[in-house]
Amino acid sequence: VQLVESGGGLVQPGGSLTLSCAASGFVFSRYGMSWYRQAPGKERELVAVSSVGSSTSYPEPVKGRFTITRDNARSMLYLQMNSLKPEDTAVYYCATSPIGFRRYWGQGTQVTVSS
Repeated sequence: VQLVESGGGLVQPGGSLTLSCAASGFVFSRYGMSWYRQAPGKERELVAVSSVGSSTSYPEPVKGRFTITRDNARSMLYLQMNSLKPEDTAVYYCATSPIGFRRYWGQGTQVTVSS
């Protein structure tokens, strides 16, 4: 299993960014996928979930601003982030739902929201 995130960078407050996650080594369409983030000195937190049936869910801090989508044909996961705030600054990770006994993670991509 391999997950490779891309698309992070520096963006001004109020701006937008789209993250991508390329998945391989498993049947992508059969598993739920999620995006997490971790800011310096803070615990990793969930920011978006895409289930096998393509339903989605978001925690309150990002609801209405972030959108998770998936392309099962290309084994790709995306996170569209709008109206970004400085508090969205973090390393963003994509992750699988449990495969066997473990969850798999990408290496992360840095998102910095600053003027």
